[in-house]
Amino acid sequence: MSLQNKIDFALIFSVNNANPNGDPLNGNRPRTDYDGFGEVSDVCLKRKIRDRLQDSGESIFVQSDEKKIDGMPNLKSRAESDEHGLGREAFKIDKKKLEKKSKTAKLACDKWLDVRAFGQLFAFGKGEDDAAGVSIPIRGPVSIQSAFSVEPVSITSLQIVKSVNAEEAKGKSDISSDRMGMKHRVDKAVYVAFGGMTPQLSERTGFSDEDAEKIKHVLSLLSR
Repeated sequence: MSLQNKIDFALIFSVNNANPNGDPLNGNRPRTDYDGFGEVSDVCLKRKIRDRLQDSGESIFVQSDEKKIDGMPNLKSRAESDEHGLGREAFKIDKKKLEKKSKTAKLACDKWLDVRAFGQLFAFGKGEDDAAGVSIPIRGPVSIQSAFSVEPVSITSLQIVKSVNAEEAKGKSDISSDRMGMKHRVDKAVYVAFGGMTPQLSERTGFSDEDAEKIKHVLSLLSR
């Protein structure tokens, strides 16, 4: 049974001397907007939710490299795996066979909680066969926005030195350049993110009240 009622939620969490979401395009400094307010992206929050769900024993499609449990090198391999996914036959779809696309989408939603919660785009068709260019979009009922701090954040940056050289030092110093680096942290801040769960979209993926309770539980863990 799908979700019965619309659920709106707010996620509130504090950060003390930590980097909640580094920006790889800015030296891994904590993300901020143009006004200096701290930001944690929705992708980062979904990653944390997925990891918590996986820790509790749920089947997750988009697994992080650190928590990968099936040995699959990428999402395509996981989706087409006979043991861990739906099998290759599920993705051999003629462009005219919309019914099979719906069946494949249902199988994916039944197997992986994050797919029926957040949705997923399966677009693995390549080559000259009939399925080339075919994609299977799944729109999930659970949405979450980026989190922003309630006040502008103060960021402290420290220069660090690794304890071991990865390469041979050049010149007089015994410290090679690869040992030098920077570490950034938010001193103290409170972040707020908003999200929702929509019954209309849950009918398409099979997202249930029981699934909603699981999401609510991990959200309470993230706020600690």
